[in-house]
Amino acid sequence: MTFLFAIPLTVLPLALYNLFVFGLLGAPYSDPWSISIVSFTLASGATMVLHLSDLFLALSLLILFIELMKATRAGRSSIIDHMISTLVLLAYLVEFLTVQQAATSVFFLLMIIAALDVMAGFAISLTGVRRDVVVGAHH
Repeated sequence: MTFLFAIPLTVLPLALYNLFVFGLLGAPYSDPWSISIVSFTLASGATMVLHLSDLFLALSLLILFIELMKATRAGRSSIIDHMISTLVLLAYLVEFLTVQQAATSVFFLLMIIAALDVMAGFAISLTGVRRDVVVGAHH
């Protein structure tokens, strides 16, 4: 069960992105990210339209937040999580550079989210280790 906690959640947007653009969730669209999900009129009179891309990126940011919370825990599973997160980032990068359907701003932002997960995860872990070393030195 602890292995499941070591799997970075940033792999979910990568998998869902590929399911959308390759038509595995139905007929492929020319641009699935421009599909309107909901629209409503604001108090200013402007119409706010939420597209699939907006919803998908907001969900990915929520996943990043959860990953940052996971980075605060210590232990063997966090080290495995960081290593797998780095592999997920490499998968994003390779797909971005080599797959035509990944050459979108949505995919680029997902890759940035994965990069932030890796950088913040290592920074949070190193800060925790430094704090533990300083506390241990005072005893």
